[in-house]
Amino acid sequence: MSLLIKICGLTTREAAQAVSDVGADMAGFIFFEKSPRFISSFGQARDVEAGLDPAIARVMVTVNASDDELTAITTNLEPDYLQLHGDENPPRVAEIKAKFGIPVIKCCLISDMNDVDGAREFEGVADLLLFDAKPKADQTSRPGGWGESFNWQLLTAQKWNVPWLLAGGLTPDNVAEAITLVKPVGIDFSSGVETAPGVKSPELIEKIVAAAREAQDA
Repeated sequence: MSLLIKICGLTTREAAQAVSDVGADMAGFIFFEKSPRFISSFGQARDVEAGLDPAIARVMVTVNASDDELTAITTNLEPDYLQLHGDENPPRVAEIKAKFGIPVIKCCLISDMNDVDGAREFEGVADLLLFDAKPKADQTSRPGGWGESFNWQLLTAQKWNVPWLLAGGLTPDNVAEAITLVKPVGIDFSSGVETAPGVKSPELIEKIVAAAREAQDA
């Protein structure tokens, strides 16, 4: 199976075109106001989508969103996945899947083995899992997008019943090491392909995807 490549936090049509050019599998749109990659309107989202290859899955990223917020997203856009990046528990994940009928990616924030064990609760309800670094004590304003990785060794002996993506601080310089070590089904890039928070670089996108695919083929 080919490595799934998800590039998250797109805010411009140009970034979407760069994602299309490298043949990514998924593109993430962030609906969380505190993120520097925040999509501020559905009009902006549709403009970004115009630069995407239709074959690329649209992932709408939310943090503890209400049903009303999710209804607005799913009514105004056509997401292929809803990514839940907050404190949603397994019953809430199951509720969202049942109500909206859209596959769900559940983000699990990792800092130690207790967090890895806790992620097991979502195997029966999420369609995909995403492992990201747990924010530090001074990073409470948002649950991700800080450009930091966690100890990948925590995942090396783990087997999962659902596909999973690795996120958190992946760059063109370390993505090969991460893939070789933990062998994820997919990888998720955001800050590692930016020149400034929220500003995607086509050159970095091309470089990191090439490094990832080379590592998988090695």
